[in-house]
Amino acid sequence: MHAHVATVVLVGTLDTKAPEYAFLRRRVREAGCEVIVVDAGVTSTASEAEGDADAVARAAGVDRAKLAAAGDRGSAVAAMTLGATEIVRRLHAEGRLDGILGVGGSGGSSLVSAAMQALPLGVPKMLVSTMASGDTRPYVGTSDITMAHAVVDLAGINRVSERVLANAAAAIAAMTRAAVAFESSLPARPVVAATMYGNTTPCVTRARTLLEDRGYEVLVFHANGSGGRAMEALIREGLIDGVLDVTTTELADELVGGVCSAGPERLEAAGELGLPQVVSLGALDMVNFGPIDTVPPAFRDRNLYRHNAAVTLMRTTAEECAEIGRTLARKLNAATGPLAVFIPAGGLSMVGAPDRPFRDPIADAILIRELKASLRPDVEVVEMTTDINDPVFAEAMAERFDELYRASARRRPAERREEVHDGRRITTAASAAH
Repeated sequence: MHAHVATVVLVGTLDTKAPEYAFLRRRVREAGCEVIVVDAGVTSTASEAEGDADAVARAAGVDRAKLAAAGDRGSAVAAMTLGATEIVRRLHAEGRLDGILGVGGSGGSSLVSAAMQALPLGVPKMLVSTMASGDTRPYVGTSDITMAHAVVDLAGINRVSERVLANAAAAIAAMTRAAVAFESSLPARPVVAATMYGNTTPCVTRARTLLEDRGYEVLVFHANGSGGRAMEALIREGLIDGVLDVTTTELADELVGGVCSAGPERLEAAGELGLPQVVSLGALDMVNFGPIDTVPPAFRDRNLYRHNAAVTLMRTTAEECAEIGRTLARKLNAATGPLAVFIPAGGLSMVGAPDRPFRDPIADAILIRELKASLRPDVEVVEMTTDINDPVFAEAMAERFDELYRASARRRPAERREEVHDGRRITTAASAAH
């Protein structure tokens, strides 16, 4: 039996970046990996790419020559992005993609990163981009993409680009070889996603410790927008077995316009998939902004709290709390799996506890009232007089999650998961907590 040789897929637009990709191909091969090139260039001519531009266009259901002739660059790039993504998915499913590398400016980076984002967590992904020193959120998304700044524009091989691209080739080759040989040393345990924020850290830390003692693996997501999106994405990938959603603050940012929104689909994936959930109201008493001078003028007279030099918090009003309560209920009402809602009536956050700057019993009471009034009658609600960071509250949430998970695990057959290793599909069963 021959050892599996790590294969790196190079994806990009060879009509504008042929010299760069020829250089990368050579360097990746010299570093010990096989190489497959996927060419998504709209106006590319015949090339050595295994996934040539015509094949990429066909994968999107279009004719490349017609795309090029139409002269609509936006539509052409969108089509080639779809095609490249489909081919990359196909190569991975066939066991012919162990790592992926691409280069580009804004347009190329958008195309390449879309294909990368379609791959599972853990597949090495590297993007050399002129956009890497700015806002990388559109390119990274919720994926584990590594971005390297190109420093100079990608216009041929010169003394700067040669060094940057050589480093990128060496990096992706090393990562890919390591990924092929990787074997986890962690035991198989049920995976719980928990949401945490600075203002709920004591609660989540205590609950995490208790769950880990009971045999769970706890993944903690920072409830800062990208963290919530990442958690929802991993839930949909099938990597999560249950959710301890202590910190739902991202819903407040989505409603009011803060900088930590996780989008309109936050708090929906676990419910749709029927996973056990224990949910609380962590930090729904605040909306997040950047430094104090970035707070929108309309909010300057609100109750603001300088969390640190980079983060300004704004207390939610009674009216906003009412809408947040109804929104939270609407999302939870759609859940198909085991669910319990825990309410810390003594304070929703560290700064919302008694004698702290965001303590507002009236606004909190309105949020709780609207939530309870809007929830399905069969949804379990546990209301406690403590604040959210009281150890008693954390322990109660962890205990209830453990009960819901165990009951759920007894009622369903072992979950089956498929992964691709060395081109073979391996099916495993998720184990229950001890």
